[in-house]
Amino acid sequence: MGTSTYWDRKRVLVTGASGFIGRYLVGRLRELSAQVYGSRSPAGRPPTSEVNDLESDVHRARPSLVFDIRDAEAVQDAVNEARPDVVFHLAAVGATDPSVDATRALMVNAGGTVNLLQAVRKSDVDRVVLAGTSYEYGAHGATGRLDPFNAYSASKVAAWAFGHMYWRAYGLPVVIVRPFQVYGPGQPDKALIPSAIRAALSGKDFPMTGGEQVRDFIFAEDIADGMIAAAEAAGIAGKSLDLGTGIGTSVRSVVDRIWTLADAEGSMRPGALPYRSHAAMDLVADADKTTQLTGWCATTALAEGLQVTMEELEFQMEQRR
Repeated sequence: MGTSTYWDRKRVLVTGASGFIGRYLVGRLRELSAQVYGSRSPAGRPPTSEVNDLESDVHRARPSLVFDIRDAEAVQDAVNEARPDVVFHLAAVGATDPSVDATRALMVNAGGTVNLLQAVRKSDVDRVVLAGTSYEYGAHGATGRLDPFNAYSASKVAAWAFGHMYWRAYGLPVVIVRPFQVYGPGQPDKALIPSAIRAALSGKDFPMTGGEQVRDFIFAEDIADGMIAAAEAAGIAGKSLDLGTGIGTSVRSVVDRIWTLADAEGSMRPGALPYRSHAAMDLVADADKTTQLTGWCATTALAEGLQVTMEELEFQMEQRR
């Protein structure tokens, strides 16, 4: 996904470029010959993404931009320097921390989004892609109704509302994308799939919930291509798009697959952990709508993605021994 003729020499600003999804997106954009400016937070201050420092391959072609997304003046300076044709806004806190402080989530995820939208409002930007989350739907699933159940998802709903407002009030070409259950090599260890794989490869038991939650598991490379498609597609400003496969799989089933792939010696322990309070039990993307609007669809089957992820984690674990 993505056409070199469109992206060749495009100036692209990616906030949160050092995060899990950000690294995949930046890598794909560079393959398409875009001029990528990736942001990172200043040393010694709270990070604006889950990872604080850009890896060298993220900004080899361009210097990284160091700024705090909560600092409106610093954000404006960064936008002035990058002069982006396209903006991808991924910087956030709380994606892997359900207990994130509500005030911090609001300041970074919603306030930071407003700072960025204001900074690009009077520019000639072609598209602003805001990364939301499937958890904005809450217990209702992907029905279009938003019902956040923690500070992270609530702050993302607020960011969506401001993005939509900037499109309506100022004509800013904003598109919101909501990734579903993303996984792949490089994901933080505390996430479900890497933690299950590490336990399976180490011969350890794996305490978990009952595993009845149904999720739409999507490979990180597919998410990057989906975001790029959302930036390219004509006539979709103001739209909100799900990024998923459209296929629901239970958490228990995914852990079962990992155990089989690894020929694990440890035991799965479903029911050893309680479900999170008010957690959504069924979150599956409206993938057909996204395909109709952008032409994009996920191409990596779950079995293939799990195998690739496991091989990479196994290699890393062997290197550390």
